[in-house]
Amino acid sequence: MDLHLNLWSWNVNGLRAVMNKDFAATIRREQPDWLGLQETKLQQHQIPPELEELKGYRFYWSHAERKGYSGTAVLSKIEPLELSYGFGLPEFDNEGRIIRCDYDSFIIYNIYFPNGQMNDERLDYKLRFYDACFERMEADRAGGKMVIVTGDYNTAHQEIDLANPKENEKTSGFLPIERAWLDKIVAAGWVDTFRLFHPEPKRYSWWSYRAGARPRNVGWRIDYFFVNAEARDRVLDADIRDDIMGSDHCPVTLRISLP
Repeated sequence: MDLHLNLWSWNVNGLRAVMNKDFAATIRREQPDWLGLQETKLQQHQIPPELEELKGYRFYWSHAERKGYSGTAVLSKIEPLELSYGFGLPEFDNEGRIIRCDYDSFIIYNIYFPNGQMNDERLDYKLRFYDACFERMEADRAGGKMVIVTGDYNTAHQEIDLANPKENEKTSGFLPIERAWLDKIVAAGWVDTFRLFHPEPKRYSWWSYRAGARPRNVGWRIDYFFVNAEARDRVLDADIRDDIMGSDHCPVTLRISLP
């Protein structure tokens, strides 16, 4: 009998802030089996004590060295066999962007990919981070387990994935060189699970806080669940929960079947 898991990913843009916007109530109601959070923006001593009310979850944290910046967390009902918190490369591992969870039959990465908008140096950092990530994805895939890579990728892949593609052709997050990396992983056999079920346009996971973008649905789809092609048949459903508020991002979801 197959086991079904409901996986979530959500850039909360500050966990302490979203705790004041019904975060705990949402998780208690929806009961994801595994939830990856990005951009938690806190240190160990700032973890909200109210999270203890979320019974049944184990919590894992990766904090950036810089205070109030980046950071990731995992809430899991299933205890991982092993945890790691980086790629083994200090330049990428000191910003709290990566949590890898190893389970019996699958590996899942929760990643907050860098934003390249600040300057050319930061864009180069983002692209090198992408390449380091791809190396790890392929190495893990060769081990024979299902590999899932979720998080805020900070890039919209195709024109359908943002409301105003022409106006953003020279904006980081939709530059050809960034989109080419997503082309590369798809060509290598990684599957954008959302598009297996949703070919329709105007489905986004991030909206600017400016100019009433979310009510007008002027957004970007930059949060993903990718799986290796060998596991494609185990993907049961994927969606974007744009009905859930609290952040400038909304959760994205994946339902999978495990052996």
